[in-house]
Amino acid sequence: MSMTPEQATRFAEIFNRVTQNVESALLGKTRVIQLALTALLSEGHLLLEDFPGTGKTSLARAIAQSVRGVSSRIQFTPDLLPGDVTGMSIYDQRQGEFVFHQGPVFANIVLADEINRASPKTQSALLEVMEESRVTVDGRTHTVGRPFMVIATQNPVEQAGTYRLPEAQLDRFIMKTTLGYPDHRATLAILEGAGTRSHDSVIPSVITSENVVELAALAQTVHVEPTVLDYIARLVEATRSAPEVRLGVSVRGALALVRTSKTWAAVHGRSYVLPDDVKALAGVVLTHRLVLDPEAEFDGVTPDSVIAQLLMDVKPPVERGTDA
Repeated sequence: MSMTPEQATRFAEIFNRVTQNVESALLGKTRVIQLALTALLSEGHLLLEDFPGTGKTSLARAIAQSVRGVSSRIQFTPDLLPGDVTGMSIYDQRQGEFVFHQGPVFANIVLADEINRASPKTQSALLEVMEESRVTVDGRTHTVGRPFMVIATQNPVEQAGTYRLPEAQLDRFIMKTTLGYPDHRATLAILEGAGTRSHDSVIPSVITSENVVELAALAQTVHVEPTVLDYIARLVEATRSAPEVRLGVSVRGALALVRTSKTWAAVHGRSYVLPDDVKALAGVVLTHRLVLDPEAEFDGVTPDSVIAQLLMDVKPPVERGTDA
């Protein structure tokens, strides 16, 4: 059953309320907040590549508070162990058995700060939980519940002693974007409230975690015309044949673009996807999935420039999408 126009309008209203609520804690970042919430409602994970002090922790905490959920923060360091992320079984002398103690991944919004500073073994501990929303410890499976989203961060500078995320793990993130520094007006507003520490601020909840799960399911009922699916397929296939690209976008990446485009359409009050929705999200959904040819990188080619060129080369469908 496809989403109705009335449901799309209601979806957009709720989304805008949550966006405004989060923005009260993260000033001047409407676009990034919208992308983060789109990732949440598409049941995906977000990768932020940004400098320290740009509000990544505030973003995760504000989203969790807005949806009446639980947030946690994991500071990734070289000595962090997989059990520090997922949890571990500890022997209880009173009960005479091992008892599982949940790790910080058992939350609705998990901030994995500077994920590339941990060893590959610890990074891989996130793979199962990001893909299947569950962890397996000592042969026992534990679900983390819903909604569940990982917001991982990378520092674009100070790469010494870091472990580059493998392509398989990058592919697990539905989007990659950056917060950036606030503009002058937002900076002044932040400075005016300098007397309040960021972790002391609490914003009211707008919806419940159960509502988030319902909205995520509703978003996937948005109608997608076969011509739009064909456009996404041609765009993804073009990344594999681009001369600057050594490894193009996988099928998982194409599915991610479909899922997020559906949510993005609902965010704008439509029950059907337009090619413009695909164009709006192609950059944040596809760029981190590309592996460029070393010579192209040396010549200054970036994944963003490759996707921008492909969006000009691959022609979108002419016919406008309609309600199902």
